[in-house]
Amino acid sequence: MNDQRPQIIIITIFLVGIVLLIKLFSIQVLDDSFLKKAERNAIQRVVDHPYRGLIYDRNGKLLVYNNPIFDLMLVPKEFELQDTTKFCELFGIEKEALIEGYNAAKKYSWVKPSPLIKQISTTDFAKIQDFLIDYPGLFITTRSVRSYPEPIGSHALGYIGEISGPRLEKDTTGYYVQGDYVGLSGMERFYENELRGVKGVKYKMVNVRGIDKGSFKDGEYDTASHEGSNITSTIDLELQKYGEYLMQGKTGSVVAIEPKTGEILAMISAPFYDPNELTGADFGKNYQKLNANTTKPLFNRPVMAMYPPGSIFKIVQSLIGLQEGILTPETTYACNRSLVACHNHPSPVDLFGAIRNSCNPYYHQAFRKIINREVSSNTFTDTQIGLDQWRDKVAKFGLGSTLGIDMGGERGGDIPSSQYYDRIYGEGRWKYSTIYSLSIGQGELQVTPLQMANLAAIFANKGYYYTPHLIKAMDGDATKIPTEFQQRHDVGVDAKHFDLIQDAMAAAIYGTAARAVISDIELAGKTGTAQNPHGEDHSVFIAFAPKNDPKIAIAVYVENAGWGGRAAASTASLMIEKYIRGDVQRTALQDYVLAGNFIY
Repeated sequence: MNDQRPQIIIITIFLVGIVLLIKLFSIQVLDDSFLKKAERNAIQRVVDHPYRGLIYDRNGKLLVYNNPIFDLMLVPKEFELQDTTKFCELFGIEKEALIEGYNAAKKYSWVKPSPLIKQISTTDFAKIQDFLIDYPGLFITTRSVRSYPEPIGSHALGYIGEISGPRLEKDTTGYYVQGDYVGLSGMERFYENELRGVKGVKYKMVNVRGIDKGSFKDGEYDTASHEGSNITSTIDLELQKYGEYLMQGKTGSVVAIEPKTGEILAMISAPFYDPNELTGADFGKNYQKLNANTTKPLFNRPVMAMYPPGSIFKIVQSLIGLQEGILTPETTYACNRSLVACHNHPSPVDLFGAIRNSCNPYYHQAFRKIINREVSSNTFTDTQIGLDQWRDKVAKFGLGSTLGIDMGGERGGDIPSSQYYDRIYGEGRWKYSTIYSLSIGQGELQVTPLQMANLAAIFANKGYYYTPHLIKAMDGDATKIPTEFQQRHDVGVDAKHFDLIQDAMAAAIYGTAARAVISDIELAGKTGTAQNPHGEDHSVFIAFAPKNDPKIAIAVYVENAGWGGRAAASTASLMIEKYIRGDVQRTALQDYVLAGNFIY
């Protein structure tokens, strides 16, 4: 038995050796998973971020372009650091930020890269690039931020920023990862899918110190990035720039539209901000500063602010009355100030005179005839039926709901219904005397400046509009714009009724808005003074020009500036002159608007 022991040991060792050889053969020849793991340890996957599409104005002038920036990426498993103080000095990072960034990277992944320092400028990158070789686990990725050659159009163009957690969770495409930049407002957000482009991926061989040793397998697995689509916007850079110049120091909005197409020529929300402030490494700090500003420069007034339309709404009342046969050009009412206050003008007036002189008592009486049609012997029921029928007609003018502009955050205003008054007063407990303020564009009526500019376009077009929009072409192709912006919307009023309206609006310029007169350009417009219970009234004006071949329709709101014939009409008139002539010759009026002393 003892003589057999050496043989057993030899056989056991032989069998174990055979097993190990078979296992080694399997690992090295049959199973390539360990080879792949080894390759992964030496291969760096680098996402190639595409250049975001550029944005131009309607005349081909550049509005938004890309500026290269750099992110310092960290792979926690490979990162080695001997002297923390020296590292912080070289890379310009606080020790607390370094620790926080490292812990966040570890939490995300031990082996995948995470950003340690974001949005490093070209200048700062030049200072650190020679030191990267001394720190394993660090490498640079290149991306871009938006830049603006002219600091204008911030609300229309929008801005980009790092994707939020909630938005990342909602992304079903798998396109975005933590740290990616996306459009957050304006055109940047609405056209995110078109502007963002397609990511690429490059695989690089690196040694244990993280030094680039060239592409993996000669780039066999690399994919190229594709830049985003370039967008030609409808904005006229020079008009936008001039409008912001006029509105500096004021609160309000200006929207100018090309009536025949619905293309937005200028969209100004005042106060505004330099869009370059919301780019680069200072994005967060500047955003907090703007967001805390009590004047609300981030608030997009053209599509978000809602005001009573004031006397401008009398034009809508006139058209509904004409179409329904309730009013005719000869319909005449006395300026009975016991019904509602009015200013001095000849009395009585027909429809033309009512528009020209903005007669409040006329529309008090005309609106009563539109609402109380005697379809019911019960006056409360009669008013309810009439109001709802009237509301349906008003809605065709693009009021009471969103128009569908190509930007987020649009509000629809409010056109009250019978259900609204039922909730407030109780069913059958309100009548015309309760709602008569609607006749002159006050009370519960609410509209946005965009809707008012669209009304001006409707009056210019004699009864139709195209949804206001900010895109003119994509990659130079005008047919690529969304089809909803190419569809005509009729408001249900015959074109013949607009002749009187246009003539009366042209005559009104010489009455309530004499400052708006341009010697060789015929304007048609309407002033409004929207009541404001919190202070001075708002100055409102809409217009289109030239009257017989309209090329621009405009709405101006200047908050707390009093009469519409002063601040709003003057501003609109100057912008019309700028757009049609190319320059402004009425420098005295321009100085008046810039001074901003409209109340006194």
